[in-house]
Amino acid sequence: MTSRTRRRLMAAAALLPVLPALAQSRPLTCGERTAAQTAGPFFKPDSPRRTTLLEPDAKTGKLVLSGTVMSAQCRPAAGALLDFWQADEGGRYDNQGFRYRGHQFADAQGRYRLETVLPGEYPGRTPHIHVRVQAPGERVLTTQLYFPGHARNGRDFLYRPDLEMRMAQRGEGEFDFVVEA
Repeated sequence: MTSRTRRRLMAAAALLPVLPALAQSRPLTCGERTAAQTAGPFFKPDSPRRTTLLEPDAKTGKLVLSGTVMSAQCRPAAGALLDFWQADEGGRYDNQGFRYRGHQFADAQGRYRLETVLPGEYPGRTPHIHVRVQAPGERVLTTQLYFPGHARNGRDFLYRPDLEMRMAQRGEGEFDFVVEA
């Protein structure tokens, strides 16, 4: 065994205790595509391009939502379009302008990051965030993301547990989208 091979083997062995923790910190959900849901009556085309939906007069806590857009084969969907919209803190959608609306593109590794606020409740619905996701040249996926453990989840006729964000800590959510890519 050469000294180069021995160094590589030792370096790989040093990572073994760390690999399970890395795998648990960010599980990949490849294979089954993300479930589609209705856009609802509040989608507006031509939202502004931005990675933050924060408004100067926001009254609730900040939410940072991040994740990856990938194919069913676990390949990143570089340049995927993500278009987000949601209710404000009081459960109202802005149908005149673009408050709490915006789009962005995933980076070369399929990653995205959105800063926003926690959406308010409105009659019949649990808090949620709408999103349209489209890998370049593919069909659009329209869905909704939900907050785990919210008291109104069980009473919302559209709620799906497989569309819950993973909440790493207060104010930080993660969701990986699996789309046609």
